[in-house]
Amino acid sequence: MRNVLPDGILNGLEIMKISNSKNSLVAEILFSKTSSKSKRWVVIGSGFGAVCLVGLALASILVHRRRRRRAVIELSKYSEEPSSVLNSKTGYLIPFKAVQEATDNFCEEMIIGIGGFGKVYKGMLKDGTKVAVKRGNRHSNQGLSEFMTEIEMLSKFRHRHLVSLIGYCNEMNEMIIIYEYMANGALKNHLYGSEHLLPKLNWRQRLEICIGSARGLHYLHTGSEKAIIHRDVKSANILLDENLMAKVADFGLSKDGPEMDQTHVSTAVKGSFGYLDPEYLTRQQLTEKSDVYSFGVVMLEILSGRPVIDPSRPKETANLIEWAMKEMKRGELETILDPHIKEGLKMESLQKFAETVEKCLAECGPDRPTMGEVLWNLECALQLQGREDKRTGEGTPSTPPDDISTCTTPFSVASMGDLEGVSMSRAFSQMVKSDVKDLSDKI
Repeated sequence: MRNVLPDGILNGLEIMKISNSKNSLVAEILFSKTSSKSKRWVVIGSGFGAVCLVGLALASILVHRRRRRRAVIELSKYSEEPSSVLNSKTGYLIPFKAVQEATDNFCEEMIIGIGGFGKVYKGMLKDGTKVAVKRGNRHSNQGLSEFMTEIEMLSKFRHRHLVSLIGYCNEMNEMIIIYEYMANGALKNHLYGSEHLLPKLNWRQRLEICIGSARGLHYLHTGSEKAIIHRDVKSANILLDENLMAKVADFGLSKDGPEMDQTHVSTAVKGSFGYLDPEYLTRQQLTEKSDVYSFGVVMLEILSGRPVIDPSRPKETANLIEWAMKEMKRGELETILDPHIKEGLKMESLQKFAETVEKCLAECGPDRPTMGEVLWNLECALQLQGREDKRTGEGTPSTPPDDISTCTTPFSVASMGDLEGVSMSRAFSQMVKSDVKDLSDKI
């Protein structure tokens, strides 16, 4: 009985073979003699087309896999040997699940910023640490490069005026960087932006923010044997903590500076429109002075309380740099001031600040100061504004001291605390280059 059912099925299948009216199982030829050739070419053409389609499909799959493999290979540098990039003091590899939990599965309500690299979310780790989570666009080749550069840079440098790296995640080809949370967001939003609820910054606060940012950039330029050039200094990349302490952020475009015996690095132009150094833009010659120029633009934004490019304004005032520099050369400095800083502002402090802006925005790099010199000038401007009364939080009503000898040397006691971690050879190199320039000017 066991074989009856299978045999029956097989017999039935045989009976169901197609037969003609003569009960013959031999198939008839369906093509007529006259059309057999044309039909044959149709069949051949169809077959050839199908083969081509299959070939194209296979080729596209191979290309996609090769690109994906490249991305995985690049990212594996960090996932297979995370200790080569991150150590226990600077950050660690964070599981994707933990990042999801920290951001409530990347909830739209948690978004605190959107940039070219991707979206930034506010989050909280299990231990209660508030963090900012930047999730990159996985389909951007440039994003992958920036992702790796930023991890490398942030893991090498630690400074109180640079945003700290908490960790990163590269599971499933994700490009996620976790930073310390900066409660007061970007400087840009306190100067203009769309967030009108933010209180406007007074002059002293703006000076202190400039000084903090300058310290961070000065450390990048002198904190190791080879300078690091940020390449994207702008008000959106200067973040403020709960105490309005400034920290430089976003190191995705950062690049090693020139060697001791080199004047510049030749590289493709990258950065933000309106902040780019003219020499770098036209000659593709990158130096530390490129950051100085960009920082000068930020200082101008701080002074005026408006963006570097404002299409809503008349043509003659739409470009902040052109308009402000023209007004300053005419001696009309007050016309470019943000009304929110006029109260309690001391002219000596303002003039020192404006002079520094003009030097930073010099067309030629050698004519610009180093970040160390910029830092000293800003500290001098703060001293000229007057010391802060700790009881009231306001500047003292007394006039600046007659003896301002502390503003006559770029190595004041006030800035000595920022020399920790600075490469003396790099700082000395900047001094020598500056002295050579001054000597050549005199000759």
